[in-house]
Amino acid sequence: MVSKRLSREAGHRRKFLAIIDDTPECERAVAYASYRAKNTGGGVVLLYVIEPSDFQHWLGVEKIMREEATATANAALDGYAAKVREKLGIEPELAVREGKPAEQIHQLIEEDQDIAILVLAAGASKEGPGPLVASIAGKGAAFPIPVTVVPQNLSDEDIESLA
Repeated sequence: MVSKRLSREAGHRRKFLAIIDDTPECERAVAYASYRAKNTGGGVVLLYVIEPSDFQHWLGVEKIMREEATATANAALDGYAAKVREKLGIEPELAVREGKPAEQIHQLIEEDQDIAILVLAAGASKEGPGPLVASIAGKGAAFPIPVTVVPQNLSDEDIESLA
């Protein structure tokens, strides 16, 4: 169960959440979320989740790997945020979390009651839509907010006309 969304109440606005990772399709999710936010007077939240399984080493190595992962996450978020600012003139909120992606997405949605829509992009490869889309699609009925899945092959023009 998710807490009540506040995005329609005075002093709040609906936010679109896009997940940043190293897949090529995540750019499409950011584009769609950003255009929807701009066209509806909403906001954009960009989330990068660092998976903890990357840090199963000795303490010193773990610390270095965690710092490198955090730097990578911040660089990716900064890059996408710059594109959103430049193209649409809106300022996205940025978040870095550590843990399992689905759990961290749920936790952020619970904490920020203005997040009303999760935007994901499906990959076009023969391996399937991508691990995040597959994991969320498998639990769709249990997901706390609507999920929009954007095909990877949509152009900016296509996304702008749909959003």
